[in-house]
Amino acid sequence: MNGNFLKTLTLSLVTVVAGAAFGLDHGQDEAEIRNVEKRQQEAWNQHDARAYASLFLDDGDIVNVVGWWWKGRAEIESKLTDAYAYVFRESALTITDVQSKFLTPEIAVAHVKWTMTGARTPKGIPEPQQGIQIQVLQKQAGKWLIASFQNTNSIPERPFPKGPPPAPESAPSVKP
Repeated sequence: MNGNFLKTLTLSLVTVVAGAAFGLDHGQDEAEIRNVEKRQQEAWNQHDARAYASLFLDDGDIVNVVGWWWKGRAEIESKLTDAYAYVFRESALTITDVQSKFLTPEIAVAHVKWTMTGARTPKGIPEPQQGIQIQVLQKQAGKWLIASFQNTNSIPERPFPKGPPPAPESAPSVKP
């Protein structure tokens, strides 16, 4: 066999073995990330801002469904404490799906689908009913925490129009 073939074969085997070894860790890490999302639901439904904020890194951040950007665990806790006083006091969050993608063994992106009932949002802000969170999670000291969080309300998807809307029918002109 030629030397380049052996090098290619060896590199391929190392890549496959390393990939398989990395893949074995996903099951446990995925379960731990789903547990973070379960704890998110529990903290929200108990209206416990401190427990909710504890799911984030100290410098973690949230961009909520209306685009408000909260930076750091302390601000997240403070803003949620205010939100739970009235707007979300009777709200219930249900996590309906969690899908994770691992960028490295210590960094993952999770798409988290949710529904909510009971929110009393101010006029001009739609009541969150369902949406998707995109979370970047980081594993620190063996524990998954949310580094960054983007939340988006969602509506059922519809097909895009295939052309411009029909022109309105013109009314017959009336001459005096």
